[in-house]
Formats: sequence, C-alpha cells, structure tokens
Amino acid sequence: MSSGWGVTAARYGTLETTRADAYYRYQAYGEPDGPQRLDYFFWIVRRPDETILVDTGFDPEVVGPETVSRIVLTHLHYDHTGNLDLFPDAELLVAARELDFWFGPLARRAQFAHAVEASELGLVLAAVDAGRVRRLEGGEEIAEGVHAVFLGGHSPGQIALGIDARDGWVVLASDALHFYEELERDRPFGVLADLAEMYEAYDTLRELSGAPGAHLVPGHDAEVMTRYPRVDGPAGEFAVEIR
Repeated sequence: MSSGWGVTAARYGTLETTRADAYYRYQAYGEPDGPQRLDYFFWIVRRPDETILVDTGFDPEVVGPETVSRIVLTHLHYDHTGNLDLFPDAELLVAARELDFWFGPLARRAQFAHAVEASELGLVLAAVDAGRVRRLEGGEEIAEGVHAVFLGGHSPGQIALGIDARDGWVVLASDALHFYEELERDRPFGVLADLAEMYEAYDTLRELSGAPGAHLVPGHDAEVMTRYPRVDGPAGEFAVEIR
C-alpha cells in the first residue's frame, strides 16, 4: 500500500554543453562530438503531514521554508546545496561518508574542490555543530516509505532515494545518474570520484527501478520535463509531477 507521497521535480536552470564535456573519456567511444543539455533540478517529496526537500539548488519562491521539516542532501556539490541559509531550522540528512570526505583533507585537492562551494560547506558544518544533521549510512528508511540508498561513484557519499509514492515506486537517482542514456548505454558522466563505484551504482539503479511501473528519475536529463505531466498553474513552466 502506498505511503501517500507525491513527488515533484522542479527545474531551476539549464546548461548547454557538449557530449565530450558531459561524458567521461567520450573519445573512447569513437563517435563525433555533439551538443548536450543539462537541466538542473531539485525535488519535493510531499504529503499532507510533511514536506521533504531533496537538494536545495532552487528558486526560493517555489518552496516555502516554513513548510520544510527535513532536507535530504544527496551529495554536497555546489548545484545541490544552494540556499541552505533559508532553512535555519530544518534537519539536514547527509550520507556519513559524504560528510567525512568533504570535511577531510582530500577535499582540498583541485580535482575535487572545484565541485563544491566553501560557503555552502560552511553552512553544513554550522548545522552539524547545531545538532541539525543526521548522518545516513545508506539503506535506512528516513520517513515512512522513503529509503536512502548509498551509491557513491559521482561523489564519495552520493545517495539516491527510493520512494513508495502514491502513484508507484519512484527512484530519485539525483546525480548517481545524470542522464537516462548513462544507464541505457553504460556511459559514465564526466565528473566522478570513483569509476568502479559509478558502474556499480548503475547496476543498483537498474535493480531498484526494475519492477513494472517503477519510475527512475535522473538528476539532469531534460527528458524529465517531457516524460511527466506539468504541475498545475504557473509553476508548470518548470515543474512536473512524477507519476
């Protein structure tokens, strides 16, 4: 029986780039380069008694801070941790491995440091000091029918969410899967912490989303906006309901 959650994907930005920039070692495939679009999303998991925000790189007018009790940060890259200062009372849920990595010595190395903002990490650290951060190990149920799944690969502590939504099982992959094509053609994204873990994450996502009627939602694929119905009202310009 469904836990009653509705899931909304909201697009807050778009980047036009190339396939060579988007995919890891694209030249190895022997294909010509071409355009590639990245849409940037955050997600709202909601039912009448609670709103859970998944990542915070978003237009503040879309989500009222007073309605958000918990924020799941799927990883700590800059495009997923914006505007945390607007939620001074919300509990933050972050993978323990992600926290330990980004507050450890390797995070200062150039090939990692470009992916985060020091000011945003500072807000996370302040929340840790204030006792507002819950460390996730992966595999636990963080709310009724909402499960955290540790995947790694893209970021050391990357997680996804499995949600028993009102219209079926939904897997919010976040950046464990940027594009549907990554899974369809087994092609890793260009930004990664561990290539082997990224491939293993693809296998896990295939298993998680393999049931009939399940929905797999990648973190940056423009097709999300065409595969699902737009929300009612003005927000329909940039938000869809995952069904």
